[in-house]
Amino acid sequence: MNATTIGLDLAKSIFQAHGVDASGAVVVQRRLKRQQVEGFFRRLPSTTVGLEACGSAHHWARVLTGLGHEVRMMPLQYVKPYVMRNKTDARDAAAICEAATRPTMRFVPIKTEAQQAGRGLHRVRDLMVRQRSQAMHAIRGLVAEFGVVDAKGASGGARLRAAILAGEIAVPELLREGLAVLARQWAALDEEIERLDRRIAAEAKADATARRLMVVPGIGPITAHAIVTGVTDPQRFRSARGFAAWLGLTPKQTSSADTIRSGSITKAGDRGLRRLFVLGGASLVASRRRAARSGPGSAAAMRSSPLTSWLDALLVRRKPKVAIVAAAAKLARIVWAMLTKNTDFRAAPMPA
Repeated sequence: MNATTIGLDLAKSIFQAHGVDASGAVVVQRRLKRQQVEGFFRRLPSTTVGLEACGSAHHWARVLTGLGHEVRMMPLQYVKPYVMRNKTDARDAAAICEAATRPTMRFVPIKTEAQQAGRGLHRVRDLMVRQRSQAMHAIRGLVAEFGVVDAKGASGGARLRAAILAGEIAVPELLREGLAVLARQWAALDEEIERLDRRIAAEAKADATARRLMVVPGIGPITAHAIVTGVTDPQRFRSARGFAAWLGLTPKQTSSADTIRSGSITKAGDRGLRRLFVLGGASLVASRRRAARSGPGSAAAMRSSPLTSWLDALLVRRKPKVAIVAAAAKLARIVWAMLTKNTDFRAAPMPA
């Protein structure tokens, strides 16, 4: 068997391999059980293996790379056009094999175990934050049915939770017992989230790249650590705008001929990273609006930099919601410049 390229359709139990030789003729079509995959590729000479960037793909990419093969991972949406007619495992593997040979295909860098573990920690935190929000909104909705409305924000929610746990809320006894369950869950999630925040902050402080990124306004330890673990190879982006586009922070284009239409942002790529950049942009916009309200002579207004000067000028022309997204994209471009040029925030060029 002299396969030069093999497409491997990953699964939980049954894998499908499709291989072609240098002339494009099919030489391998085989179903493999999970325990057979490593032994099958160990017996093969070094070849190119195409994978879809799906669940467990990075693990198998590391395994196959360790066996001496060249692994090419591709986004699922880039492989889909090569699937002919109905979907089967065999046709999926053939599509992966075909897509891996395309000269214009964009490939996904392989993450290390440490990077995957870091992103996994962020996903655990995100899940806990969603569960905390669900418990909080459920409590507020239930007590509102009995005329109890707390103040907005975290402080109002904390007072409401304390009243429930102390049994001082004016609702029927039957409901009070259920609310206490949700309040205890809310308090426990608060403690776990704080513990994860401390762990992520410690990891960020121990990493030299994350420490450089935390100097950028709007980027804290959680965002810095997410960038270090989520951005495997910033050099593969040709420009800062390419990095922002990968994060889904650039407008969606629906253009034809001389008609150019720019819509809302694409929201492509890593949702968690994009959300952190948007939160950083929102923090910047809020701080500059406070500085503008406090007057030109205030300490906040006098702390200026090329980034804050650009944002101040933008807020004069655009609404805050638009400025937040623009600030998030600007932060992404600054981060790309720092990562690719290995400089700090003050020495990095201000991307356009």
